[in-house]
Amino acid sequence: MKTKSLFLLALALLNFSVAIAQPNPRPVVVSPEIHADNSVTFRFYAPKATDVKLNAQFEKSPLAMTKDDKGVWSITTNPVKPDMYPYSFNIDGISVADPNNTAIFPNEGFQNSVVEITGSSPLIHTLQNVPHGTVSYRYYQSPELGTRPVVIYTPPGYESNPKASYPVLYLLHGTTDTEETWSKVGRANVILDNLIAQSKAKPMIIVMPYGRAYPVISKSSGSLRNWDNLQEFQKDFFGNLMPFVEKNYRTMNDKNNRAIAGFSGGGGTTLYFGLNNTDKFAYVCGFAPGMLKNEFDRNNEVFFKNTEQANKNLKLFWIGVGKEDGLYAVNQEYMQLLDQKKIKYESLFTDGGHTWMNVKHYLSVIAPKLFK
Repeated sequence: MKTKSLFLLALALLNFSVAIAQPNPRPVVVSPEIHADNSVTFRFYAPKATDVKLNAQFEKSPLAMTKDDKGVWSITTNPVKPDMYPYSFNIDGISVADPNNTAIFPNEGFQNSVVEITGSSPLIHTLQNVPHGTVSYRYYQSPELGTRPVVIYTPPGYESNPKASYPVLYLLHGTTDTEETWSKVGRANVILDNLIAQSKAKPMIIVMPYGRAYPVISKSSGSLRNWDNLQEFQKDFFGNLMPFVEKNYRTMNDKNNRAIAGFSGGGGTTLYFGLNNTDKFAYVCGFAPGMLKNEFDRNNEVFFKNTEQANKNLKLFWIGVGKEDGLYAVNQEYMQLLDQKKIKYESLFTDGGHTWMNVKHYLSVIAPKLFK
């Protein structure tokens, strides 16, 4: 009897130790969950948090989330217009990306995730059943900056047709973005796949470099279009990047087969590089390009010296900006100056602000205009 009691006591102690060693398991969290009506449920596991909010670019202000008895905070939105949107969670004042979502916004200034609402019909940036090009992660060398990353898209058929050469679009990201942002958030490769499949754009190579002249220029030094970064990145762009691309890819190396485009600070860089080098680029496109009025003359010095020749060299000079964008006013002032100087350009004013939703649209508009 005593032996049986000791056995039962030992068994109870064993069960207790197992219970201590295996606390309640963390609940399975699905986030984001997109519903048939295009509403979205976001969830975040934070049992000790006191306040959790959703910040999403389809909402004008943060949305408060509620916690369940398992420590999971959640919110279901109203139906959302189909597109791709950055979002994050604010946890007791700290902004973080969604740990349950592998679609991360590549950026050096903030942590965001990306949610894609496709809707009932595919958008121009929706992955579709069409021939796909190749996205390659490459590196090139700069004597001043060291090893530099660049993402390069080659169109469908590039590998299978080794005798064909292609025009090149140099595509520059925004100020705190990285070389990955144009493919992972801007969907440049998917947009071109779809446009090429629809015979709306010519097959082209897209070169997406890293736009900060780091480590010479600090990552906290402000906009990419700041003068110091322009000077350093210009040396790298023309002296190292372009020669690397033209050596390693089958490119058509004349101005009529080169285009440059960019967003925000990279848009300001685009105008500086492209407009002052119309012997190298016949297509220059700014997507909400970053600029300041007191820099107009300095940053366009070569361009403004001979506007008649520039008009002849440029097949397309294009600027797009959202009406709610903080850069809308200065871009309007810049266009007024272009009008005074009788410089030919095209413009597009859209709804919305300084967002990648607009930028994807701008790329889909200008790509069919290139290399015609």
